Amino acid sequence: MGGTMIHAPGKLVLPEIRELIELGDHATVGEVLNRWLPADLAALVAELDNDERVHVFRTLTTDLAAETFEYLDLPTQLRLLRALSEDEASHLLNRMAPDDRTALLQELPGAAADRLVALLSPHEQDVARSLLSYGRDSIGRLMTPDFVAVRKDWTIKHVLDYVRTHGKNSETLNVLYVVDDAHKLVDDVRIRNVLLAPLHAYVQDIMDNQFVALTVSDSREEAVAAFRKYDRTALPVVDARGVLVGIVTVDDVMDVAMEEATRDLQQFGGLEALDESYVATSFWSLVRKRASWLVILFVGELFTATAMGHFEKEIARAVVLALFVPLIISSGGNSGSQAATLIIRALALGEVTLRDWWKVLRRELASGLMLGAILGTIGFLRIAIWSAFSNLYGVHWPLVGLTVALSLVGIVTWGTLSGAMLPFLLKRLHFDPATSSAPFVATLVDVTGLIIYFTIAVLVLKGTLL
Repeated sequence: MGGTMIHAPGKLVLPEIRELIELGDHATVGEVLNRWLPADLAALVAELDNDERVHVFRTLTTDLAAETFEYLDLPTQLRLLRALSEDEASHLLNRMAPDDRTALLQELPGAAADRLVALLSPHEQDVARSLLSYGRDSIGRLMTPDFVAVRKDWTIKHVLDYVRTHGKNSETLNVLYVVDDAHKLVDDVRIRNVLLAPLHAYVQDIMDNQFVALTVSDSREEAVAAFRKYDRTALPVVDARGVLVGIVTVDDVMDVAMEEATRDLQQFGGLEALDESYVATSFWSLVRKRASWLVILFVGELFTATAMGHFEKEIARAVVLALFVPLIISSGGNSGSQAATLIIRALALGEVTLRDWWKVLRRELASGLMLGAILGTIGFLRIAIWSAFSNLYGVHWPLVGLTVALSLVGIVTWGTLSGAMLPFLLKRLHFDPATSSAPFVATLVDVTGLIIYFTIAVLVLKGTLL
């Protein structure tokens, strides 16, 4: 079987690659796989066992192996590093992009990270330790020091010659950064403008003296917001003195945005955010992260039984009230979850800030009243229609219908306000608004909704059913 016949990456060629490895035909494996894209190679490698991964990586060129390694998830990276020889691991780590290498090292315990750093060349060790010295969630950990910086008094010809000589290892050449003698950032210029300028022109001739920069202490969320606002493929990073120390590219920020969105969705679903992918998370870790919130929510729901017990006499005298308990509490929980979802997303996108809480409160109060009125009207009509054909709700059905209608208005309004204001409260207390999850809001509204329902029932039905 000739390896040259395998052209398309994917699971269809997986058995053939395995067969080539078993036959020891590493030359054919290398001939085939060295034509693949790193992302496709990483998908293939993820399907292999660890011994097969080692065989595959030994057939790849050094650069392709490093690029492919960067696409693998953390557990696979660690297993592969342990299986490779020290020299092979050293070559791999030295060829990795500094930001991707930092992402790997920061997930390891100190001793394990130090062992890998020791495999780097002296220069790469300095780079690695420099990036790891910044705060874990800061831009300093996300940036790369591989960029091209030029001077404003250089000619365009000088710039192009410099890029040809020094641009090979740059993370991106879409933008060049202009610095002064102290290496402070003074501007950035797009490579497009450089290519279109006359060779005898100077960099300062194409500068507009307008640039956007991040600082090493900025949070990753601030970087995501900056990329979204300014629509850039890369942004420079400066220190407290304005010295250019690195750049952050849009692909790294997209990874951060995806991680943030995943964590928020997991928290909003009523569980602790997973530290790794679902498949990579151990069984007991998955149970622990899910159980903690379930226990809290279960304890909260126990107060529902307490509330029901408090109105035990009213329920005994008017059993018909119990028929509508699921309807009442679910409507409140649903409205609260809707509002929480809208506000959490609006806060995440910067559409609203803490200062907008009063505006949101008024808007959601009106929305809650309108939504409650719609549901209350439907509930009343349902009771009226059923009462025309049966005696299910008794002779006092109009009062029962009024009780349900008013309760829905009150509970849906309360649920909407709770769901909308809780994210603001958590953000004000410096917690993640996403922790105001749908189950949490629903539990809160369940308990308070019962109190609202039976209180209105006592007021409306007093002297008749109660």
